[in-house]
Amino acid sequence: MTADTVFQKTLDAMREDPGVILFTALQWIPERSSLRRLFTSHPADYPAGGEKTVEISPGWLGTVIENKQPFLAGHLDALREVFADSELIEQLGCGAVINVPVLDGGSNVVGVLAMLDAEGTYTQHSVEAAVDVVNRNGSDLTKAFAAHPHDVPGKDTI
Repeated sequence: MTADTVFQKTLDAMREDPGVILFTALQWIPERSSLRRLFTSHPADYPAGGEKTVEISPGWLGTVIENKQPFLAGHLDALREVFADSELIEQLGCGAVINVPVLDGGSNVVGVLAMLDAEGTYTQHSVEAAVDVVNRNGSDLTKAFAAHPHDVPGKDTI
């Protein structure tokens, strides 16, 4: 199964529960402390290959990368505090985000899945549903992230 097939299968499951307008699969690149977009439901707005670096907030990094825990921003104000691209996110009809880290067999973060939906849509139940999808597809997701080398520079900084 190709990486894109794995990410599409995961997106399809996320659409069922917790629901999603915008979905991205982001590879964690520890050497650069950056996230590279490998897959997206909105390629015109968020093309594959783009990287996020300095605009990622320390609180987000601490939660998702260091503590390996899901992140929830249920409202636009909380989302704006974390993401520099919040205006584009809002234009797409999104105002809430769930980020779930994907861990390899050694409990290292290899990627992060980002699900965004309308403001106020996501709750703790939504986070649990997203984590369940990641857990059910963990092995395939880990392989999909591993299929992409780290030494390829990103195309943009969105």
